[in-house]
Amino acid sequence: TAFAHHGNVAYQDKPIDIKSGTVTKFIWTNPHSFIMFDVTNDKGEVEHWAVEAGSPSALSPRGWTKNSVKPGDTIAVTVFQARNGNTVGRLAKIVCPDGKMLHDSQDRDTQPAGGQ
Repeated sequence: TAFAHHGNVAYQDKPIDIKSGTVTKFIWTNPHSFIMFDVTNDKGEVEHWAVEAGSPSALSPRGWTKNSVKPGDTIAVTVFQARNGNTVGRLAKIVCPDGKMLHDSQDRDTQPAGGQ
């Protein structure tokens, strides 16, 4: 059952790059952390995104802290979007306002499929 829980079947195989998102909330909790952020799409509409990442104990060795991102921060995000096209997904990596790159606890191919 652990394999099924931690499977990635709900997400696309290739990640997308979101060049600029504004953090609205960062949830640093078990069993998964979440980053919520808003993105203005090509039509000028605001999309509300929610991406999951590993637990604090899995992210900490990769340089994350509970203060890595804060509401109002502008971040670049690489995400494996939901297969159904919803604005949710599994985090691959982010680039913080200071330029620091932080990766998720899962190592997957993070070559972007295209920009957004």
